Amino acid sequence: MSENCNHDCSSCSENCASRDPKSFLEKPHAQSSIKKVIGVVSGKGGVGKSLVTGLMSVLMSRKGYRTAILDADITGPSVPRMFHLNEKAMANEDGLLPVMTKTGIQVMSINLLLENDTDPVVWRGPIIAGTVKQFWTDVIWKDVDFMFVDMPPGTGDVPLTVFQSIPLDGIIVVASPQELVGMIVKKAANMAEMMNIPLIGLVENMSYITCPDCGKRIPVFGESKVEKTAQEYKIPNTARLPIDPKLAAACDKGMIELFDGDWLNEMADAVEKL
Repeated sequence: MSENCNHDCSSCSENCASRDPKSFLEKPHAQSSIKKVIGVVSGKGGVGKSLVTGLMSVLMSRKGYRTAILDADITGPSVPRMFHLNEKAMANEDGLLPVMTKTGIQVMSINLLLENDTDPVVWRGPIIAGTVKQFWTDVIWKDVDFMFVDMPPGTGDVPLTVFQSIPLDGIIVVASPQELVGMIVKKAANMAEMMNIPLIGLVENMSYITCPDCGKRIPVFGESKVEKTAQEYKIPNTARLPIDPKLAAACDKGMIELFDGDWLNEMADAVEKL
């Protein structure tokens, strides 16, 4: 604790023992009903958080649960395109309403509010963080069993806002096979530990490609490190996502809800056990 501490944590950036990470939690909209919230995180961009978020929400929906996606990646939203959502989010006198996908997944993303999908979000950190918080407090989420939060990369202002403002029940870490990612995963794991949030699992994206002729798995970026990394950071569940042209095409066409693959089935089972 600083010698000049005034005991007002909301205006302080120090990480001291007297700070309670859960003291900044925001309540959802009064008309919302959300049972479990899972953050999908990574220490760097471009590793496939949005893909994993989309796949996990579809898998839990196929299990019969009501699912939702809160797209917290304000400057790089890709969730609406994966689900072919072209309509804009509407509001009533009580709050903002999420857009429903074809299979009934509730989605809120900044691209559902912008006039044009290609309009850049040139905002400073506090405004972006405030928008993410509003997606939790001002959106009316109806009867959600599992909400997945597509987090922005890194451990800066916006991820910290999500960790501190939204009551996460667990996080899934997404990484790529490169050696550098071990350090990246450690950053994400350490942040989760600081916030007292359980680690559900680790997904290694772009782990391999399957030869269309012989079916052999080819580790394009080298041998998988997911098991070793998970063991090192005590992450209980792992999964490997391939480089799959069919899956990429489905996402580009907004048809992720029709994907065919069992790569994340065990991860979905782990989430279900929450």
